[in-house]
Amino acid sequence: MEVKRWQIDSESAGARLDQFLSQQVPGLTRSAAVRALKAGGVQVPGRALKPGLVLQAGDEVEYRPLPAQEADTEPEALPLHIVYQDRDLAVIDKPAGMVTHPGAGHHQGTLVNALLYHLTGLAGIGGVQRPGIVHRLDKDTSGLIVVAKHDRAHLALSAAMQARQIRREYEAVVWGQLADERCVVETLVGRDPRERKRFAVVRADGKMAITHFQVLRRFRYFSLLGIRLETGRTHQIRIHCRYLGNPVVGDRAYGAGGESNKMEKLQIVRPARQLLHARRLRLPHPTTGALLTFESPRPEDFKKFVESLI
Repeated sequence: MEVKRWQIDSESAGARLDQFLSQQVPGLTRSAAVRALKAGGVQVPGRALKPGLVLQAGDEVEYRPLPAQEADTEPEALPLHIVYQDRDLAVIDKPAGMVTHPGAGHHQGTLVNALLYHLTGLAGIGGVQRPGIVHRLDKDTSGLIVVAKHDRAHLALSAAMQARQIRREYEAVVWGQLADERCVVETLVGRDPRERKRFAVVRADGKMAITHFQVLRRFRYFSLLGIRLETGRTHQIRIHCRYLGNPVVGDRAYGAGGESNKMEKLQIVRPARQLLHARRLRLPHPTTGALLTFESPRPEDFKKFVESLI
């Protein structure tokens, strides 16, 4: 690993050490610079080291990249459809039923477990050998998700997401009919005041959420929608479908009340999961800037349900 050295000039004098490093080393965040300093990867001869050290003209700064620490999460040889990968990123077609991140009750069988096993050249994120999940998909949502392989790619893709340069398009089967062929829902989304484990459209203390809807096909009791996210709040599409009065079919948290009974009366088999699929993904490559576009076909359960309505 290449050691980097700088001699501080009058222009850089007065900067904090952690700030200076994050500006000089591509992909190095200030928190990562602090970790490197604590681990012995940073030297400023003759000065007492601390993140807030104010650099002086003539100081010599040495930065030695540290190998990424092994992740606590165990790699698992789970089936995984890698749509694309290069040395910077990977695009995965996640199946429904797979949790994205390890967490309480989900230490195995997650997308991260599978990525640690399957991805090549994983340099690590934030000093830890793990993939950088740029955006999440709910457990029971299928489709495309992009993953960064190193800090620089993660920072670039996260910035592109923040700038709304990553286009995410979904398809969903919902109950009922939308009044218009196209509409945009723009609301605040926050914790549901009546049930804190869920989210809801709120009047205050929420984050702006914007979702674009288009009717792709109308059925007697259902609609097939094309959906584009302009923002990416937790459960945003499912919340906005419920807000419109057209909840996603099979959604156990935000779905139609008495769905099982309704399905039984219609003689339709209730799907095992919410019929929401991340169909298309377009993003600027974190290194070259080239626009990459990916598409995922409808999964079998989604496709069969739509066909049963025709």
